Amino acid sequence: MRAAAFVRFAVLGLWLVVTVFPLYWIVVTSLKPQGDIFRLPLEYLPGSPTLANYERLFGFASFGTYIGNSLLVSLAAAAVVLLIGLLAGYVLARFSFRGRGQVMLAFLVTQMIPLFIALGPLYLLLNSLDLLNRLPGLVLVYVAMLIPFCTIMLRGFFERIPVAIEEAAMIDGCGRLQALFRVVVPVMLPGIAATFVFAFIQCWNELFLAIMFIDDEEAKTIPVAMNSFITQYDIDWGSMSAATVVSLVPSMILFAFAQRYIVEGLSGGAVKG
Repeated sequence: MRAAAFVRFAVLGLWLVVTVFPLYWIVVTSLKPQGDIFRLPLEYLPGSPTLANYERLFGFASFGTYIGNSLLVSLAAAAVVLLIGLLAGYVLARFSFRGRGQVMLAFLVTQMIPLFIALGPLYLLLNSLDLLNRLPGLVLVYVAMLIPFCTIMLRGFFERIPVAIEEAAMIDGCGRLQALFRVVVPVMLPGIAATFVFAFIQCWNELFLAIMFIDDEEAKTIPVAMNSFITQYDIDWGSMSAATVVSLVPSMILFAFAQRYIVEGLSGGAVKG
């Protein structure tokens, strides 16, 4: 038993090191002067740590604006997706109607379609709506992209909640929507938190669509701005590492506040019954 426990902890420890080391290296790189980043032998601890990369990041680039744009787009898209997915998931979980299976199949099939196939139609749509290079257009695209998966995800959580609690609420005088938002939603908070965090992270990290539809400097999000550190002849590794560290902060804060709900939601969604 001791040998098995030792092997288990050794494997988990190795996996932890492999997982955490890239993040650690990004932080170390962000604290190194430009001339020390690739100096041999490599320093695993910065000999002379500096905040010059962070100062350059916020001094010579509108990085504060990029953070605000990403927060606005990610929060707005995640909130809209959550509301639509909540109502759609409830309908798919609670009502039987002709074509329900086909709707679920269509949602699943959309997840298999590469994004670049829809790039042309999306570009023409946003252009006709005058939403190119505008944050509302990016929110609209992200909402359309995330609704199918989040609806399926929320439907699974609805199916775990007994219908009896809604029926009891409606017997006491609640309408269908009142029973949903006053009785079912509080019980579903873990699943709702897990879905919201998933949608937020997907929008926060998305680059392909953002770089195609956003070209205005004032409307860029963090992934698009970080991509600009890669030029034809050089890569500004110091600024890119500093930008990566800064971009991780909102996600870490969100996970810190919603950790308990996320763990309950993901573990609960894995078991039906």
